[in-house]
Amino acid sequence: MSKSKYNVVNPDDMVAEHGADCFRMFEMFLGPITDAKPWNTQGISGVSGFLKKFWGLFFDAKTEAFSVSEEAPTKEELKALHTCIKKVTDDIERMSMNTCVSHFMIATNELRRLNCSKRAILEPLVTLLVPFGPHIAEELWHRLGHATTVCDAHWPAHNEEYLKSDTIQYPIQINGKLRATVELPADVKAPEAEAAALAMEQVQKWLEGKAPKKVVFVPGRMINVVV
Repeated sequence: MSKSKYNVVNPDDMVAEHGADCFRMFEMFLGPITDAKPWNTQGISGVSGFLKKFWGLFFDAKTEAFSVSEEAPTKEELKALHTCIKKVTDDIERMSMNTCVSHFMIATNELRRLNCSKRAILEPLVTLLVPFGPHIAEELWHRLGHATTVCDAHWPAHNEEYLKSDTIQYPIQINGKLRATVELPADVKAPEAEAAALAMEQVQKWLEGKAPKKVVFVPGRMINVVV
């Protein structure tokens, strides 16, 4: 974008059309802050859509009234929140603002899927959003009942306990080639994992009624069946 190519975009016009937060996040979303990036305003609609979805987490879909629950969050909701906190915090340290925006989008979509409207989840997300969308964060912060500015709120810290999964998706290889996957408890032992893998119809098809020569179980990673 340059004056010589007559393709200059007035930022005031962009702000008037999409809002300051949207324009701010769009510029961050274009790519790494240290890299040169092609200017293309078509992508701003994606950021605008994200902000509308984020805003919608705090409102009843039918009545459009502000609606935040005081209920205790579920494991899935806590995992979505703390995954976002960890990734955004780490990426800010690396000045990787574009991936931070991606993490917000992923978390918002996941919380929408879970129909989450709980304060324990949404309030930390608001404080996390401040460097990226300060105006929408400030508005939501006051709607949540706070009298002071969101800029005075403590930056949320992630809890590794909430990032642990109860189950692990194991790829099953037969003679070194991926043939199936199975979801098993995170603390599963080798005998149970081997039995679960060999009981699967997809695995039995490749065994053709023969007993495997060996089953190799690598905890947390894979199951390999040698025919």
